[in-house]
Amino acid sequence: MMTSSRPNLTLLLILGALMACTSLSTDIYLPAMPTMAKELQGNTELTITGFLIGFAIAQLIWGPISDRIGRKIPLFIGMALFAVGSVGCALSQSMAEIVFWRVFQAVGACVGPMLSRAMIRDLYDRSQAAQMLSTLTIIMAAAPIIGPLLGGLLLKISSWQAIFWLLVVIGILLFLSIIKLPETLPPAKRAAGSFWSAFGNYRILLKNRAFMRYTLCVTFFYVAAYAFITGSPFVYIDYFKVDPQYYGFLFGVNIVGVALLSAVNRRLVRHYPLESLLRVSTMIALCAVLILVVLVFMDLDGIAGILSVAVPIFIMFSMNGIIAACTNAMALDSVQPEIAGSAAALLGSLQYGSGILSSLLLAYFSDGTPHTMAWIIALFVGLCAVIGWGQRPRSA
Repeated sequence: MMTSSRPNLTLLLILGALMACTSLSTDIYLPAMPTMAKELQGNTELTITGFLIGFAIAQLIWGPISDRIGRKIPLFIGMALFAVGSVGCALSQSMAEIVFWRVFQAVGACVGPMLSRAMIRDLYDRSQAAQMLSTLTIIMAAAPIIGPLLGGLLLKISSWQAIFWLLVVIGILLFLSIIKLPETLPPAKRAAGSFWSAFGNYRILLKNRAFMRYTLCVTFFYVAAYAFITGSPFVYIDYFKVDPQYYGFLFGVNIVGVALLSAVNRRLVRHYPLESLLRVSTMIALCAVLILVVLVFMDLDGIAGILSVAVPIFIMFSMNGIIAACTNAMALDSVQPEIAGSAAALLGSLQYGSGILSSLLLAYFSDGTPHTMAWIIALFVGLCAVIGWGQRPRSA
């Protein structure tokens, strides 16, 4: 495990790109969701639900595999599956077909962020891992900023299918980039015992109170984040009549906030305990979403209505730059190195898989206004804040 060496730039860029794979594969077609819904006569929220289901389940399989055979082989297989799934999405003729291929796409995409976190755990200690995860967040922030903008542009000059063909190309490029990565889990450090016994690691992790505490904290935050990701195209484009191309700016500004707070967090973790940073950031996020609920239920319209959503969401989303880095670092630090892959898998499975809940709630309870999105966000940020506020710095 590294403790003081300067991180390799190539390693940072590739891991950042692999972590961005998940958000890019969804964010890039957000502007096209209303168009896809009308053209294919289906519920496009279910394409996100399907992706999250595949993403959540597949990680639980990839985790033990990576603990036994290393990190690189699963990465190669995952990126190949991602590219094939993207081809399937581009060729789909119905919403049901897209949902199926989105699940397939997710089975491959999930290895990117999951094994990037595991590789950071392989290489760095607790404090440095938080710094590294903040750095990776800054790098991967380009995806949700560029994604909706690029998706809106492609939709304007071509069709929604072109968006998925672009993802095919990205999947191939990521596959080739993995060649440059080192194997961070040498044979001597890999999990012993049979392959099936490795799944027993999940029972150990579920009984690890510290691991589950930090995992649930970030999971609740991501449920809220996915409520915005899933609901925002309809809130901005359908309800507030924002042009799909400009929607990308409203979405992307939130990621700028995440990147800025991630940069700040890199410095903060050198001077303050991670638990203290988590307490403050979750409270700020909670205050922001309470303001969101009040403003949204005032039913403002025009620019005032757009800002009533955009400003509180910007503050809440920005806190992800601190919350995600600190909780991920503390969760992975609380487990043994030989099960870090399984820990990263369970962390990612719960973190992203719980977004299924928010997308389903939106799909079945949305009333055409921002109200449903707002109360879902407030509920789960509140749960995140309850856990975050209860943390105290550990003894030296």
